[in-house]
Amino acid sequence: MLGGRAVGFDGVGAGRAIILAMSSGERRIRRFDAVALHTALDARRQELGFSWQQVADRIWEQSSELNARRDDHPIAVATLTGVGKRGAVSAQHALFIFRWLRQPPEAFLGYEGSLPAACTMREPGPDRRLRWHLGRLYAALDEHRRAEGLTWAQLAELLQCTPSQLTGIRTAKFGVNMAVAMAITQWLNRPAAAFIYASEW
Repeated sequence: MLGGRAVGFDGVGAGRAIILAMSSGERRIRRFDAVALHTALDARRQELGFSWQQVADRIWEQSSELNARRDDHPIAVATLTGVGKRGAVSAQHALFIFRWLRQPPEAFLGYEGSLPAACTMREPGPDRRLRWHLGRLYAALDEHRRAEGLTWAQLAELLQCTPSQLTGIRTAKFGVNMAVAMAITQWLNRPAAAFIYASEW
């Protein structure tokens, strides 16, 4: 609990739960679809009749109390529109969008049908914002890598990224790509929310 609010996913406990019920033959690492995320964001924008600036404002206002206390720089329109152009988004920025859309990260891995209840993110409230706990993600990744007897290079090949994108998580604060983060959570067979918390920064 943080600030009196439960954080994480319903029914996951400590976060050690299979994110989707799949047969072993179906298990594979799916690529996070940043373009689909942008499409969903744009569709919601058009549905509400908002400009991109209005969307940026609404997204930022989700943490209004925290913003007022910290006097942080608002999220930029270019950060949102750039997701579709680049086909990529940082793991931290993506959480702003997921929260506004009320969608979990797993919704953009290309699964058909509804996601289990364990993939439902909770609202952290206006005095917090969602952040990836990258230290926790790195620790779980390294522990599982060692258990599997893999080098960083071998693991990077499996996850379709570079070794530095994995080892760099240990000291990163913002710069982790969302596709890499979601490849890791799938390989760990844990929901994204096991590594997401309600933060005061």
